[in-house]
Amino acid sequence: MDVANQPLLLIAICALAYLAGSILFAIPICRLSGLTDPRVLGSRNPGATNVYRSGGPLPAALTLLLDALKGALPVWLAQTFGFSVFAQAMVALCAVTGHMVPLWYRFQGGKGVATALGCGLVLAPLTTILLALIWLLIVWRWRISALASIIALGSGPVISALLEPDTLPMFGLLAIVIVIRHRNNLIRLAQGRESRF
Repeated sequence: MDVANQPLLLIAICALAYLAGSILFAIPICRLSGLTDPRVLGSRNPGATNVYRSGGPLPAALTLLLDALKGALPVWLAQTFGFSVFAQAMVALCAVTGHMVPLWYRFQGGKGVATALGCGLVLAPLTTILLALIWLLIVWRWRISALASIIALGSGPVISALLEPDTLPMFGLLAIVIVIRHRNNLIRLAQGRESRF
């Protein structure tokens, strides 16, 4: 579907994506489980890695799943309505932006990696699966989530250009915003102070 034909529908889906992205599932999961608030652990990021530090693999896996779903569902909705890949990428970026600057948490959010994962699995599954494998390999070798995220998402533009070139603009923008979002982690990595699993 051409964006020009249904601009209000696309705006509505983008708004829904942002609002869904603004739900930081790490926080209610930790509260309901009686765990330490993830915003005071490690990198102080409300994401699956800090939930893992607080409560282990099960709450972390649930956080990862829900943070991915809030990215996947709006993109799937845009796909269902027949919007172009470009329009779906806009929806994906709105969901990731919601996680990074959430309305519900005074615009103080997380890094957006899990939400980007969910968006990518719907929009560009081959590229995203390969990036996830890169992430797992880096974590297995160095046990540093931030390093894995930076390398994996930083590889996104090259891999998407080779496998799913229509999605290159989305992965290019995701690489930029997620690397910028990890700027403090980059400083700690350079200083050898970045937290490990």
